[in-house]
Amino acid sequence: MEPAVSVVVPLFNKGPYVKRALDSIANQSFRDFEVLVIDDGSTDDGPCTAERYPDPRFRLIRQANSGPGAARNRGIENARAGLIAFLDADDEWLPDYLERGVERLRHSGEAAFVCGYLRDPGRESTEKMWRRRKLVEGTFRLSPATPPEVFLHAVAFMSSCSTLSRTEAVRRCGGFIEDRCTYAEDAALWLKLLLRYPVGIDLRPGMILHTEGSELSHRRLGPHPLEPFLKDPSAIVADCPEELRPLLAAFLSIRAFKTACVWSVWGRWREAWEIRRRFRSHRDFRLPYFWPSLILATPFGASLGKLMRKAVIRG
Repeated sequence: MEPAVSVVVPLFNKGPYVKRALDSIANQSFRDFEVLVIDDGSTDDGPCTAERYPDPRFRLIRQANSGPGAARNRGIENARAGLIAFLDADDEWLPDYLERGVERLRHSGEAAFVCGYLRDPGRESTEKMWRRRKLVEGTFRLSPATPPEVFLHAVAFMSSCSTLSRTEAVRRCGGFIEDRCTYAEDAALWLKLLLRYPVGIDLRPGMILHTEGSELSHRRLGPHPLEPFLKDPSAIVADCPEELRPLLAAFLSIRAFKTACVWSVWGRWREAWEIRRRFRSHRDFRLPYFWPSLILATPFGASLGKLMRKAVIRG
């Protein structure tokens, strides 16, 4: 008999944390699941911990190091259930996460269930933050009238570790970006899913987001790499319903303007000017980050950014 949920855990050198993640799955109030731990070429003892985990529903799949997107896609290929969830090896779910999501998807035509999260250390809830950003609980479906800022926040809200999806919907959207992408490799998937399907939003926390094991979010000496959907938006644009293309264009413009601001602060004003030029249109002056990026994507902006970085270091 097939399980109701396939849980995919991509694992790369998270030995000190993976048991915490696996325990949080084993302790779910909803019990009908399989767990696929995808060892992405780890060099520590994390795979041994997963392989020895005392629960027959858990199994380890090994592959050469290929990046988080490829590891999650390997899990999608091997998933047997009609629903699929993802949990990073250094995060954890609250005990009722799967139960809430499965119950929601059983009684709705939604393609995914997305919940809020707690930030560690401190277990700070993000619920109020998302409410301030105009997200509300219930069925979220894009329309031409959706404000671009709300679309932007909905994509940001859809963390892989807090989203339970219908497996077929994830497969139809093409899974995760591979090519060893280590930043926003999941955002393009959730962007495509939102453009195609309704999604159930529950702002109450269902997971704990840990950062102590994430090298990608600490000690950064420059801006994040360019998001894949900005590097080449052609596939997402081609996949977008015709009536939502103006909304998608506004979304991409906002992300490009924000990137331009960040790059300018780091002194990369020429690249900031170019990304801004690629995505702006004559209608964009009302969008967030339009005016700041116009000012910052200049030599003046680069000088201002240098002063800001010095002030942060001294402070």
